[in-house]
Parts: sequence; C-alpha cells; structure tokens
Amino acid sequence: MKPDERRLKVFTGNANPELAREIAAYIGVPLGEAKISRFSNGEVQVVIDESVRGADVFVVQPTSQPVNENLMELLILMDAFRRASARRITAVIPHYGYARQDRKARGREPITAKLVANLLVTAGAGRILTMDLHAAQIQGFFDVPVDHLMAGPLIADYFCQKGLTDITVVSPDIGGVGRARDLAERLHAPLAIVDKRRPAPNVAEVMNVIGKVKGRTVIMMDDIIDTAGTIALSSQALVDFGVKDVYVCCTHGVLSGPAISRLQEAPIKEVVVTNTIPLPPEKKIDKIKVLSVAPIFGEAIIRIYEDQSVSELFK
Repeated sequence: MKPDERRLKVFTGNANPELAREIAAYIGVPLGEAKISRFSNGEVQVVIDESVRGADVFVVQPTSQPVNENLMELLILMDAFRRASARRITAVIPHYGYARQDRKARGREPITAKLVANLLVTAGAGRILTMDLHAAQIQGFFDVPVDHLMAGPLIADYFCQKGLTDITVVSPDIGGVGRARDLAERLHAPLAIVDKRRPAPNVAEVMNVIGKVKGRTVIMMDDIIDTAGTIALSSQALVDFGVKDVYVCCTHGVLSGPAISRLQEAPIKEVVVTNTIPLPPEKKIDKIKVLSVAPIFGEAIIRIYEDQSVSELFK
C-alpha cells in the first residue's frame, strides 16, 4: 500500500539529493519542497516550502564530504522541522561522518562520534536510520532508537550473479572480520584475514595473510575506502601470495586524496561501492561499480512509518 504522502514526507539536503529522489520514488511519495542555500558569509539558510505539521519526516543527508557543511545542513533542517511541528523526525544518514573517532586511543582526544550523536538529538532527531557504522557500538551513543542497515546482502547478491568460482572473502584487517565473515557466509566461501599494522593514520604495513588464498579469487570487504592505501597495499600483498583475481567491495566509497589513482594502479579487477556517498564524475572510473541502496532505505522507511520490524529485512 502506498503511504499517505500527507503524513510521510521525505526531504533532502545537498549531500546526496539523487539518492533521496530514488528513495522517495521507491516509497511512492514526492520529494519534499525545501530550499537550502548560503548567506554571503557562508551561513546555512533553510526554507521549508510545505506544511509538515503532524507529519512523519525523514531527512536524507549523509554526512560525507564536505562533512561539516553537510552536518550543519542536517542539523538546521531538523531544527526547522521541529519548530514547524513535525510529529517525528528521522535523520536518514546513509554514511555517518566522524564514525572513526569513536573512542579515546590516546590522552586528550575527543570522542567526536558521540558529540555528533548529541548534536543530532538536540537538533530534533527522534530516530536515526543509518547503514554500516564503522563501529556498531556507536548505536549506544544515542538516546533515541537507531536502525542500523547492512549493505552486505546487496553486495552478496551482486557477486552471486557474477558467477565467480573458488572464492575466498578477505578482511583487510582484524577489526573488519565480522563484516567479511557475514559476506563469506552469504557466498558460502572461506574467510581469510590480512594481518597488518598501522604505524600512523592512513598508513598501513602488511605483515601476513591468514587463510588459504593461493590460486583463488578473493573478494576483499571493508566498510569504508578512504584514501585506498590499505586496499592497494593489501591487494598487492594478496597477488604476491598467489591469488588469481582481486575484487574489492565496501559500503562507503569516501575515495579522498590519492584514492582513485591508487585504485587505478592496484592489481584489482573491480571495486564495488554503494551510493551512500555520491560519486562525482571525476571519480567514475571503469573499475568502480556502484550499487544503489535506495530500495533498502525505502523499505526501511516504510517499515518505520508503519511500525513494522526493520530487522526482518535481513533475515
């Protein structure tokens, strides 16, 4: 049944309007009318051009690059909806920025992921809908419900359709074993782990590969590809260990700095990402395949609106 567009409204900021349009189209409602602009001094201006009184409002806005600009847009949008008497506001954050700053690794460091959680709730978020947090425990930073979606089933379906044989799923580090194991189980494939150390941020050194990879097709799974240093280094190490082909997949293609050139030069056959973060034209190289998460978010929004289980989506 098509949701009542007077009661369920989907709005977007400037971070990823194309994804928001896809989500609204899946649900069967028009995208909400809102204007987000800048004053001459750079301050964000938001104007909501339709009534949201009593509505269930979903604001689609990944906090991707430029992170601070997109975060401020989201906060101000939610404040506008709260003051316009929306019944409930759900922040739909396909990519949650600052998620990698989730703990104190040394003295006098902030826990910025928690700070952002506080800001979102203060601005008016009554619920959070996100995908593949860098650390699942970030859900506990919120005092409102958090629905945590997974891109794993979507990625697994894509690789199933490719008909690859002799597959081993590889985690590029110890911390990502849970994600890689889930993909391995969905593909009925064994698991291997790249043992590496990180002497500095965005710098990695491969020490060993744990598991059988020689002569096999490997699919390396991570949640984020940022500068692609780890992925490029790990893919070369896997080739040195005798793998046949290297495929790489992730949920969030941040792809900052030298990432594109590193992926181009690395011995990788294909890089699969989702559209939680928009891919600008200059980053759309032949190696990269983009999968849409709009159906997953659209179905989750319908279930939230109708007070149904979201976790049932992944069973």
